[in-house]
Amino acid sequence: MTSTTQPTRHLPPLSDSPTPRPAYLVVDTESIPDGRLLAAVKYPGESLSPEAAIEKACAEARERSWNGSDFLPVTFHVPVAVCVLRVGVDFALQSFSCLDAPQYRPREIVQKFWDGVAHYKAKHKARLVTFNGRGFDVPLLELAAFRYGIAAKDHYLARDRYRGPIDLMEWFSNFGAIKMAGGLDLPAKLLGKPGKMGVTGEHVYQMHCEGRHREINDYCLCDTLDTYFVFLRTRILTGDIAAEKERELVAKAKELLQSKVGEFPILERYLGSWTEYASM
Repeated sequence: MTSTTQPTRHLPPLSDSPTPRPAYLVVDTESIPDGRLLAAVKYPGESLSPEAAIEKACAEARERSWNGSDFLPVTFHVPVAVCVLRVGVDFALQSFSCLDAPQYRPREIVQKFWDGVAHYKAKHKARLVTFNGRGFDVPLLELAAFRYGIAAKDHYLARDRYRGPIDLMEWFSNFGAIKMAGGLDLPAKLLGKPGKMGVTGEHVYQMHCEGRHREINDYCLCDTLDTYFVFLRTRILTGDIAAEKERELVAKAKELLQSKVGEFPILERYLGSWTEYASM
């Protein structure tokens, strides 16, 4: 990806009527390994540089992986991009935020995220929506709050901490009964949405080393949008919306994204990659 993400701005309401209250925060994150932490925890006494520790840990991960993946456990990661979509009680897209753009400072990203969660959970009882959030995104942000000493009171004191967030991967996998092979890419492409467009999570560290921070944020934003459209389709299955309502919400979301292409050029490629998936 070669587009440039601009500073966070809010999208306008979906209609001239009063905007329904925010009810959901659709979240996706991107992260990189912390080489200093790896060196201290996995390789004490070896005097490895952060870069060498990451290289060694990734090599070990590839050897253990069934598919050659070198992605390291979430406990050794630090967030470098977080995107959040605000969704109304009517399931309409209201706004999106790319946190701390264009600086992308991890501490500021984490602070803005937990401040936003506190605001929307306390005022609107908003729920987090993720794809594999229970397995990665949420613990990533929890550990980052611990790292930086950032309060997340409303999250930790909530009775439904473990039941409140909606994790679509758990939903699809019957809460771990099957492996959700294909990840988010699969249901996104089933809907004719772009899914992965040449970048995956395993590319993020190299992109970060090359200074391609805005491209990482673009990738994160596109994954967050895919998560939203997948979430909409699941609400048909749960009976919350009808198929006709989903089509209306998708059309309105598309109009809003088209209106923001000038500020977020990646959206032109994202929207241009929509297809009609032919059902069997």
